Amino acid sequence: MGGISVSAEAQAIVAAPHQNNHTVFLEGPAGSGKTSLAVARIRHLLEQGVPAPQILVLTPQQTLAWPYEQMLLSAEMPSGGTVEIATVGRLVRRHVELFWPLIAQRAGFAEPARPPVFLNLETTQYYMQRVTGLSLTSRGFEGITISRNRLISQLIDNLNKAALAGFPAESIAERLKGAWAGESSRLRVFEQAQERALDFRRYCLRHNLLDFSLQLEVFVRHLLPLEAFRSYLFDKYRHLIADNVEENPPVIHDLLREWLSRCESAIILYDSEGGYRAFLGADPTSAYTLREVCRETVALADSHIMSADMNALRAHLSLALGRSTTIPQGQAGRAFSILSDGSLLDITPRFQTQVLDLAAQEVARLINQEQVPPNEIAILAPFLSDALRFMLTDRLRQYGVQVRSHRPSRALCDEPATRCLLTLALLAHSHWNMAPSAEEVAQAMLQALSGLDWVRANLLTRILYRPRDGTPYLASFDDLEVEAQERLTYSLGERYESLRQWLDNYRQSGVWAELDHFFSLIFDELLSRKGFGFHDDLDAAAQAANLVESVRRFRQVVSASELPAGRTIGQEYVDMVRQGVLAAQYEWGWRFQPEEAVLLAPAYTFLMYNRPVDYQFWLNVSSSGWWERIYQPLTHPYVLSRNWTPGELWTEAHEFEARQTALHRLVTGLLRRCRKQVYLGISRLNEGGYEESGPLLVAFNRVKRRLFEEADRAHV
Repeated sequence: MGGISVSAEAQAIVAAPHQNNHTVFLEGPAGSGKTSLAVARIRHLLEQGVPAPQILVLTPQQTLAWPYEQMLLSAEMPSGGTVEIATVGRLVRRHVELFWPLIAQRAGFAEPARPPVFLNLETTQYYMQRVTGLSLTSRGFEGITISRNRLISQLIDNLNKAALAGFPAESIAERLKGAWAGESSRLRVFEQAQERALDFRRYCLRHNLLDFSLQLEVFVRHLLPLEAFRSYLFDKYRHLIADNVEENPPVIHDLLREWLSRCESAIILYDSEGGYRAFLGADPTSAYTLREVCRETVALADSHIMSADMNALRAHLSLALGRSTTIPQGQAGRAFSILSDGSLLDITPRFQTQVLDLAAQEVARLINQEQVPPNEIAILAPFLSDALRFMLTDRLRQYGVQVRSHRPSRALCDEPATRCLLTLALLAHSHWNMAPSAEEVAQAMLQALSGLDWVRANLLTRILYRPRDGTPYLASFDDLEVEAQERLTYSLGERYESLRQWLDNYRQSGVWAELDHFFSLIFDELLSRKGFGFHDDLDAAAQAANLVESVRRFRQVVSASELPAGRTIGQEYVDMVRQGVLAAQYEWGWRFQPEEAVLLAPAYTFLMYNRPVDYQFWLNVSSSGWWERIYQPLTHPYVLSRNWTPGELWTEAHEFEARQTALHRLVTGLLRRCRKQVYLGISRLNEGGYEESGPLLVAFNRVKRRLFEEADRAHV
């Protein structure tokens, strides 16, 4: 089991009977060996002759399936199939598609004889905007000041929450209104939000479109009640491994509850400190009820990842956040050494830029002097702004340290590599008459051409970019006067000419590729080559891969017949992205993990990566962003859940408790995934130049004060 020493009780889980409904509820914190035991259990089942296709591994999202996928790649599988590994979303979609003829009409779809069209996050936003766009403009939500696309994403979120908790979408507004304790004007906003969401739902039913919420509703309300389907599902998968069930919604726990009563064997894995995806419908309370229907319960406590020092720090922070009342004996001294041994980056600087200087310096020291592999270092913040990412990436690259970042669910157009590729597409497809602005072209050149700075990018664009009546045009570098050529440099001019000629040759060929094919071509034939901006930029390469997949899925869903005359799928896609649609999560972005790069990510993203590292750097520790929820005026993750009593008011006390619990889960989860050391980045002034003292910094100060007091008493 990967070198992990386990108890006799844990070993018994691996060799437990594989018939007669032997079910086990296995709970413990992250790093206690739950997944390793589950992987070993699968190997045991296969060795005992259990057919691989009868085994299902169910995870909340793809990242949590990696240990099982690696096991299957390394193990010699018997002939006759393989172990099925599926996320909840994939399981639901596959069976809705398979049983579509039986359920389409009863589910209310207008054309049940036609196949279903499954939407991802991006295409869901696209259709939601098409359906509700005029209403959002003419009857906008009073007093709501966030972006239009954030509003649309919250309408989608409301439908998802209702489906995940298992209550009708028609009751969303009533639940939100019943919990609202603020100004009465917001009550009408909740009603408008529900009207817009139901408009979208009716449109989907008329056109056989299934967003995630509708997929789940159809699965739960129309497919699961069919005994023929339940027999098919439960007979097909006789052995079940359900990992991280605390990150799943209640309707999946309902399914698992019946499954557990009918399978030959099962292991339910529960992270006792998890529930990080509560804002996405995860319900640890519901998940824990599965314990009652399992034949056997096993609890693991020891961590195989974090050191005793890290565990001591975790215990003290739990006490400081009010989540525990005692500290285990002998832990104080260990935590004192953690907090006093360079973890504060030597000083508490006044400005954030000083923190970044110190962090980059220490990362470089760990890599160059301590020989720490770069992928064993993670730099985390509550939110990862473009400015913060740029400043830190620039500093690390000055030390020769490569960086990769992952920021899921951002707007596609927020990524520089995406903006570059879209601008190049507009330049190449001049017949679209969608000439980009001079600033967009300058930004594209800055990303596409290595060695170009912002001043020369603006100069090059101002002289050589000459749009005419909406048609973009790039002039030749040879057209410049010698003085301008020398100022821009001839080596840069050569790279510019290569790009211009590639675009010109593409236009003159008259063969207009699908947009995703165009992006693949220009990346492969030009941008990935030496001298161009994607050549050694890991983030840019990952963003390009995600963009190609995004376009491919978009054109598979959106029919050209739906578009206005003369409009292409490519034009529609570019417009959608430029309006700020939030990006879906693509497998490439999660899987792209080069050994030679340090990870830079938001803290919650790192948690769902679920991969421990030796060293963590926590930036902006004084920020309240570690504690506060994202502003979501049209939805509410706690009110739209099974754990909330309809009609009960959501008060400041509820909000405080929810934030404290979320912060405790966050810091505990991070420490559970850190083997050796956490570095705290604390500055007196935040990014905006203001003093800030958020709850995480307050908790650390309480810990330090208690430790110093205990140390003083020990010397008396």
